[in-house]
Amino acid sequence: MSIEVQQVVLGVSGGVDSAVAAHILKQSEEYNVQAVFMQNWDEEGDDYCTAVEDFRDASGICDLLNIPLSSVNFSEDYWRNVFAEFLEEYTSGRTPNPDILCNKEIKFKAFLDHAKSLGASKIATGHYVQTDYAADGRVRLLRGADQNKDQSYFLHTLSQKQLAHALFPVGKLQKTDLRDLAQDLNLQVHDKKDSTGICFIGERKFADFLAEYVAAKPGVIKTPDGDVVGNHNGIAFYTIGQRQGLGIGGNANYPAEPWYVADKLVDSNELIAVQGHDHPRLHKNTLQAVKLHWIRQSPSDGFKCTAKTRYRQQDQECTIHFKSDTRAVVDFDHSVRAITPGQSIVFYDGDECLGGGIIEKASD
Repeated sequence: MSIEVQQVVLGVSGGVDSAVAAHILKQSEEYNVQAVFMQNWDEEGDDYCTAVEDFRDASGICDLLNIPLSSVNFSEDYWRNVFAEFLEEYTSGRTPNPDILCNKEIKFKAFLDHAKSLGASKIATGHYVQTDYAADGRVRLLRGADQNKDQSYFLHTLSQKQLAHALFPVGKLQKTDLRDLAQDLNLQVHDKKDSTGICFIGERKFADFLAEYVAAKPGVIKTPDGDVVGNHNGIAFYTIGQRQGLGIGGNANYPAEPWYVADKLVDSNELIAVQGHDHPRLHKNTLQAVKLHWIRQSPSDGFKCTAKTRYRQQDQECTIHFKSDTRAVVDFDHSVRAITPGQSIVFYDGDECLGGGIIEKASD
C-alpha cells in the first residue's frame, strides 16, 4: 500500500531541538520536508541579536540532512502583533509574556500561512509538547515527555486549527536523549546552549532593554504600613516577587532581611515591598483571569484541575468559577506565591493542557 506523502515545513532556529526534529521528519516516509528560518526581530544595529549566527547553524544542519532551507522575515508582524502589546502591558504596570503571544501570532499563524503558501499541509517545530485526538475528534495538547522541558504553558492559546496542522517531533523525547542523538548524528549544535529569556532581549539586562522603549517614572517604595523605605525608577521595571535591584538596605528601623516587591500601585506610582521570601503579603489564595481560551472545550463551572501561574512552577490544585465566557475566578487549594498580573495562568487535567487566560489581579 502506498503512503500518501505530506508536505511539511519545519521551523528551524539553529538550535538542537529543531535540528533533531528535522532528522526525525527526514527519516519518515510520510513527509517531504523543507525548512524555514524565521527572523522575528530586526537585528540591524542590535549587537545582542543572534539571528546571523543562528541562521548559520540552521544552514549547517540542513546541509548535513539534505533539507532545503529558506528564510522569511516576520519582524513587522512581530512588532505589530507582539512587541506593541508587550510595551503597552509594561507601560500599564503589568508583566506580560511575549513568548506566548509570539507562538499564537507568529509561529502558528504567520508561519503557518507562509508554509501553506509553499504548498505544505503541516508545519513542525521543536517544541516539547505532544498531541493526540480525543474521542470527539478534537486535538488534545499534552505535556512533553520530559517534564522539565515541557512547553505546553507557552502554547495554551493555540486553536484547534493551529494544532491540527502542527507536528511536534521531539515531544516524546527526553532532552538528554535528544542531545545524545544529535551528537551521534554529528550535528554541530548537539551541545549548543539552550536559548533562555525573551528572544529579542538576548543577554542584556532586561531593565536596560526596557528603558530604551519605556520612559522612566520614578516614585517611592513603601511598606504595607506606608513607611517610605526607598525609591524606584518606574514600576514598569519591577515585577511581583522581585528581590534584586530594589536598592533597599541599611535601614536601622528594619531587620537585615531581603526585601521583595509585593505589589505595584499604578495609580499612585508606588511599589509595596516586604521583607522575607515567604512574607504573607506575597501569597494569594485567589485570582481573577481574563481573555480565557480553551483548546478543546470549556470546562464546567466549579471544575477542579491544576494550574501554573508561571512557567517554572509545580502544578497548583485549584477550582475554576466562571463569571462569563472570558472571565473566571480561580480559587487555589493552597496559597500561591508571587502571582503576577499580566502573566498567564494555564490549566491542566493530568497531562492535558486545557487552555488558560491572563491574570488580572490576585487576592487573599
